[in-house]
Amino acid sequence: MVSKQDWDWDIGEKEIADIGPWKEQFLMVQEPYVSPDGEKIAAIIMPDEMEFSVCENGVVWEDVFDKVWFLKFGPDSRLTALVSDTAEWTLAVDQSAWEHRFDYVWDTRFSEDGKKIVIAAQKDGRYLVVTNDAPWETDFESLNNLTVSRLGGNAAAVVQIVSFQSGDIFKFQEGAYSVAVNGIAWSRTFVNVWDMDFSSDNQHVAAAIRTNLYEYTVAVDDSPWRQTFNGVWEPRFNPQSGSVTAPVRVGGKWSLVKNGDKFWDRQFVQLWHHQYTPDGRKIAAIVAPEFGRWTVAIDGVPWSHTFGDLVTDLVWSPDGSKAACIGKENEKWHIALDGVRWSGAYDMAWKPVFSPDGAHLAAKVETDGQYAMVIDAQPLPQKFDYLWEPIFSPEGDKLLIRGIKAGETKYCRQVVSIADP
Repeated sequence: MVSKQDWDWDIGEKEIADIGPWKEQFLMVQEPYVSPDGEKIAAIIMPDEMEFSVCENGVVWEDVFDKVWFLKFGPDSRLTALVSDTAEWTLAVDQSAWEHRFDYVWDTRFSEDGKKIVIAAQKDGRYLVVTNDAPWETDFESLNNLTVSRLGGNAAAVVQIVSFQSGDIFKFQEGAYSVAVNGIAWSRTFVNVWDMDFSSDNQHVAAAIRTNLYEYTVAVDDSPWRQTFNGVWEPRFNPQSGSVTAPVRVGGKWSLVKNGDKFWDRQFVQLWHHQYTPDGRKIAAIVAPEFGRWTVAIDGVPWSHTFGDLVTDLVWSPDGSKAACIGKENEKWHIALDGVRWSGAYDMAWKPVFSPDGAHLAAKVETDGQYAMVIDAQPLPQKFDYLWEPIFSPEGDKLLIRGIKAGETKYCRQVVSIADP
């Protein structure tokens, strides 16, 4: 994890950069991005015809490229971009491009501390993964579902290891796909593979698999469960015990199983996106108790409040005592905490964020084209044209707000006290 102790947590507002002049200085300016610590704002720019670069806090990168895309700050606030130079693609990190070049690259991922950066790449019609400029020694016919371990030292992907023509349905049904971990593929092949997860110690991988046209199950380190089901979603490791749970479909209903055996007693119309508390003692999941109604279930018990459109962005508090989500009802978005819907209704809401002690909850919301911050169900008065997700201080008593106020062009980082926001 990135330590936030060294960030500037002094109460007050600090101007970082005025992005207004950028639009006059460059032929094109794309959407801006802000670093986690709030100290940097950057955007992809076109300084001249058919030339692309990056402007960060008003300073333009020295190099120009054929194309720049997927601008992204890592957890440690380093700025990355996928760049093309004379039709060869690579990753640039704080202006410095990796040495290895590829025909195409995509899907930048980070370890929790930001020290490991992982991308997917294609070269000469073959696919592989690259970590900190070190490509896998083995490449494959196809590659998708890139998954990175918590510490970032290990990477897994779904790969094709058996060749077949597009019309060869019999070869496809025999199984052509598997999981590659750090470039080494599992020995078994499956009809399909998806939704992978690393164990908390980063040593094991679980994946949802399709063994034939009609049967689904979970494989852990190349070993499928003996039980099969009508459908499977997102297997997850218990962070403490190492056991694996997954939502499965049997007889038209969904339930949660552990290591292939029945775990939750209750069945649902749908059940997915299940998450463990950090201590592994409780599980929350997004469920549909009845057709067309959505909510959250804690250890198999659904909240009484439901939403008619959808529920998403489920999150546990760090201590595992509370759960929150956003839900949509009648085309309006709402925030719910422990089964209680906040009073506000918004055109859009983003994933809620808990303070480290779980005492506070904040979220970015949108109403009538402007953005605002909501803390503990109370909206702050400031309106923004650009606003990024809230970040709490390590002690949970302050909130970092990163945004450009409505009608202005100056990006500022602002630290407010939770006691008096």
